[in-house]
Amino acid sequence: MSAETLAEKLISKNHMGINIASVTIGVGILTFPRSLAKATGAFDGWISVVISGLCACLVGWLLAKLAARFPRQSFFEYSSIIASKPIAYILTFLVCIYTMLFVSFEIRAIGNIAKQYLFYNTPVEMITLSFLLIVQYSVIGSRIAMLRLNLLFLPVVLVVMFVVLLFTTQLFDIQNVRPFFSSDWRSLLEGSRVVGLSYSGFEIILFYTMLMKKPQEGAKAVTLGLSIPILLYMTIYMFAIGVFSAEVATNLTYPTIELAKEVEIPGGFFERVESVFFTIWIMTIFNTCAMWLDITVLNLSSMFNKVRKTFWVLILSPMIYFVAMLPQNLVDFFTFADNITYFGMILVYLCPILLLLIAVIRGVKGHE
Repeated sequence: MSAETLAEKLISKNHMGINIASVTIGVGILTFPRSLAKATGAFDGWISVVISGLCACLVGWLLAKLAARFPRQSFFEYSSIIASKPIAYILTFLVCIYTMLFVSFEIRAIGNIAKQYLFYNTPVEMITLSFLLIVQYSVIGSRIAMLRLNLLFLPVVLVVMFVVLLFTTQLFDIQNVRPFFSSDWRSLLEGSRVVGLSYSGFEIILFYTMLMKKPQEGAKAVTLGLSIPILLYMTIYMFAIGVFSAEVATNLTYPTIELAKEVEIPGGFFERVESVFFTIWIMTIFNTCAMWLDITVLNLSSMFNKVRKTFWVLILSPMIYFVAMLPQNLVDFFTFADNITYFGMILVYLCPILLLLIAVIRGVKGHE
């Protein structure tokens, strides 16, 4: 393969940042104002957004440094170098379980929300299955082409979000946000923990750094990618409290969608803005699911390199669908989501940081 052809198949720092922003802005952004308002009980929750965002940037920076030490090697390959092959097999297999669970959560979320706001009479099982089939088709194709979809979809999502917030400014009540700075530090830390669950996704830097033109710029890509969700989360939370108040926001299942329902565009051109908003939002959740499933396939292929990608996609999809259908109600669903995130914090945050520490102590590096 020529250097020119290889360069065309690699992605830039800015592109990686957009991928990280896209995978982070998933289902969590639709629900986090409720959890954050419940934890802080005040407008001050934006401080928790900043604190957890800075923590996510720090962890992401460490993960990027680990991947950059082994610029053209997969997670399984550099884990083998650092901690031996048996440990690498176990760790990579657990990562595959984590990413599969995340796909299950995302497609079930699509099923739940689409049934509530768009397809009232369609069974959630059919909505979820249809979405999974589309994700399958995306992952079986070119990996770089799939990642480049984020360049197309994310700006559209951000523009729609900006329009929604613009038209809700007239509903913003300053009395809903007073008094300022009324939360104690314990509430703010609890809020940081809660909203921190919505930052999951930046760990893709562990697996996609090998596709970057300049892997050493991975840390900058993480900072760029997380800055977009931090600003967006702050703005959405401020508007959710300003429009609904903290007391009301704690009782809304999807406060961000409810915010879109409050929009009234002059002239009555759109009467159900939340349907348009959610339809557009499906694009970023689609990219999120596609990347998580692709990472699962990427890790399995690195362990068993003689098995084709199509085989893995077809084998994994029934298992993903079965797990997605396990939660029987919203309480089970949100408990399922929290358990996945806590599992991920240990597996893809703590373990890679330990691997980085071992690699630094041993002086282990990869090759270009």
